[in-house]
Amino acid sequence: MSLTNNALFTVARKELMDLFRDRRTVMLGLLMGPILFPVLILGIGSMAEKRARTQLESTLELPVIGAGHAPNLVRHLGTRNIATLPPPADPDTAVRQQEHDVVLRIPADYPERWRESRGAMVELIYDSSRQDSRIPVERLQTAIAQYGQQLGALRVVSRGLSPEVATPVLVAQRDVATPEARRGMLLAFLPYLLILSAFLGGAYLVIDVTAGERERQSLEPLLATPASRSALMSGKILAACLFGMLSLALILVAFKLSFALAPRAMQLVSVSAPMMLQMLLVLLPMVLIGTTLLTLIAASVKSVKEAQSYMSILMLLPIVPTVVLMVNPVKNALWQFTVPFLAQNQMLLKLVRSEWITPLEWGTYLAAGFGLGVVLWLLAARLYHREKLAISA
Repeated sequence: MSLTNNALFTVARKELMDLFRDRRTVMLGLLMGPILFPVLILGIGSMAEKRARTQLESTLELPVIGAGHAPNLVRHLGTRNIATLPPPADPDTAVRQQEHDVVLRIPADYPERWRESRGAMVELIYDSSRQDSRIPVERLQTAIAQYGQQLGALRVVSRGLSPEVATPVLVAQRDVATPEARRGMLLAFLPYLLILSAFLGGAYLVIDVTAGERERQSLEPLLATPASRSALMSGKILAACLFGMLSLALILVAFKLSFALAPRAMQLVSVSAPMMLQMLLVLLPMVLIGTTLLTLIAASVKSVKEAQSYMSILMLLPIVPTVVLMVNPVKNALWQFTVPFLAQNQMLLKLVRSEWITPLEWGTYLAAGFGLGVVLWLLAARLYHREKLAISA
């Protein structure tokens, strides 16, 4: 046991020392994520916030067809910072070609129906597939709804009745979502970035120390030592896990500093030290799963190039639960904490939303995550015991 432990830590130390001699790889592996991810999140968030503020505060230029049919409505829109424009020749084409976000059409029978106190219809022409038209359309809908409510109340009062007659049922809304939960909605893609970093954080090291050494024919002398092959493989896995956890820690520190230094409107979530430790604990099984899976792949292929060909497929795995939850949102259930990638996604979302994670959920998650890591370790160990492992094709 002592010889095995010595071999394990010796191999891990040796692999880490060899890795840190390659400064370019270390810089890319440790600094790319901490620099790129916060810039990506804060940059996109800042652009979205600035665009939304501009659309809400700027004058909305609205082409109106039949503006003369409803002069009072047009004047009301003017008080809501909505300026009317002459209508385009083809409103449908103008909206599709993004010349205008929305076009308002007032039918010719509007004045007659309005004088008869009947429901007068107006038509909004817009393209729902365009995300940038959402705010202008909502602004126009709100302004028209306010005008309709005011007009309806005046009609009821003119008949000697209370405006409450027209609204026999009132709806009061009480949103129980915490500020942390609402901010967590804006960071729904953060778990994917962290899971991807944990899953593939040690990819270069794992591929290099197995497929790379096999291709360079430097693996055979190592396997000829008295140390067991399982200990040698575990040392390489330990080195990759330590490197991956170091990279994740730097990413979380970068997020903490970025959110602390960001403008107040972009301070989406408070990344405290306890939250960072919990996130690292959540991501630890994923680091082990990714490292052992890559070791299994690297031990079964003949070259580094062949091992790297699997990376494009592996990069898609962490995004699967994110896409599934977007298409088919589901309530939290205990079984979700046993499914790889989905479990990490749910755990990280709970932490970002500052929700309580029960001991049962922690236990189920850690048991399932480390259990899968052990299974992959056993499969990789079997491949490491093959005699042809040290032979390069």
